[in-house]
Amino acid sequence: MSLQMRDIYEEHLDEASFLWVQWERALVAPDYGLEETATLEERLLAHLDGLVVGGEPVARELLLPALDSEDPPRISAALWALLAEPGCMELAELVKRVRAVAPEGPLAALRRALELNGRPEVGEALLPLMKGKEAPLQAWATEVLASRGQLPRGVEVELLGHPDARVVEAVLRGMPPLPRDVASRELPRLLVDARPEVREAAIRAGMMSGVRAAWEACRKAVDARTKVDRTSLVLLALGGDERDLERLLACMGVEAMREDVLWALGFSGRVEAAEACLELMGPGPVAALAGEAFSAITGLKLEGAYVVPKEEEEPLPSLEEDLEQNLEPRPEDALPVPAREAVAAWWTERRKDFARGTRYLRGRAFSLEGLLEELERGPMRRRHVLALELALRSQGTCQLQTRAFTQRQLAGLERAREMRGRLSASPFPRMLGG
Repeated sequence: MSLQMRDIYEEHLDEASFLWVQWERALVAPDYGLEETATLEERLLAHLDGLVVGGEPVARELLLPALDSEDPPRISAALWALLAEPGCMELAELVKRVRAVAPEGPLAALRRALELNGRPEVGEALLPLMKGKEAPLQAWATEVLASRGQLPRGVEVELLGHPDARVVEAVLRGMPPLPRDVASRELPRLLVDARPEVREAAIRAGMMSGVRAAWEACRKAVDARTKVDRTSLVLLALGGDERDLERLLACMGVEAMREDVLWALGFSGRVEAAEACLELMGPGPVAALAGEAFSAITGLKLEGAYVVPKEEEEPLPSLEEDLEQNLEPRPEDALPVPAREAVAAWWTERRKDFARGTRYLRGRAFSLEGLLEELERGPMRRRHVLALELALRSQGTCQLQTRAFTQRQLAGLERAREMRGRLSASPFPRMLGG
């Protein structure tokens, strides 16, 4: 390869690595929607395709060496390009490399590239890892195959009894609805498992499988008013009744749970939740989160007079001040801080348009059409929870991969629209026979 061509391909790899980071951040950003994310994705894919066009010389001189770097997005971009088409990397070599880096190496970076790759044979090559005897690799391969939609049926029978919590959790989170006989046999013990991560995954899997006991376990977990996985809080918010809303509001007094409760309340869509959020919009660390939840319920756009003007950015801390401080931006950092008095005045005027006992989504009474519209046009940060709701309401039939490339997401939304006549908009207790 000439020096000039090498420079061109190195620029493609550098740009792809940079844009990979930006795209991953967009997937969880409160100020990005699907359309904006797709635009960013087009730029990323253009550079990735540029690397693919380089063929074997680029693979040998740039991409394979990049897999040994210490830069996760560079590893992801390089592996995606290597596997985009047959010929640049043998699948046996891929499996060998995965085994070599486990468990301390960049498995997360490798996983993202594999989740996004569209070649079926890539997933098939990972099956031996899932069926092997190394628990970290089993869990990792299960997660990858589930994201790709290639998790083989029947695997739950063998792996739900695995002694390693990571494997059990990966199976529970990755499976579509469990077969009725497996659910009745395995879920009762998993819902009371001593390992919190297994219990939480069992609640989610049980809900997806239509098991009433999973809903009761969810309620019990929240009633304990201890720091729990936010999924349990979100589930009560998405499909609970008035008593479940009271459970969530009661948790607001637990400081360790407050941020997660605010996150959940935004999905409850209830008037009481909006008013609780309004109370927390004053000066304090959760004001922006409270504003986000209030906006999700009422539809008020937090802009203009309804937000506090941004102050100048604070200087970075000196090295002597804090060497351990994490400077990586969080999705919440992009949230606007609400101007409480202006928001309160708006609510005073509009409160009459909202009825207690009704669930609202962006100011409109909840409907399946509204759910699909929010998944298509709403903030990326909130779509992951709404996709979970879609999966629950379809009992696992509609599994929207909100961290996939946008074309795959749009195709999933189209399938969901075709099926919406078969989805339930009822509260979860009613869906589960209670």
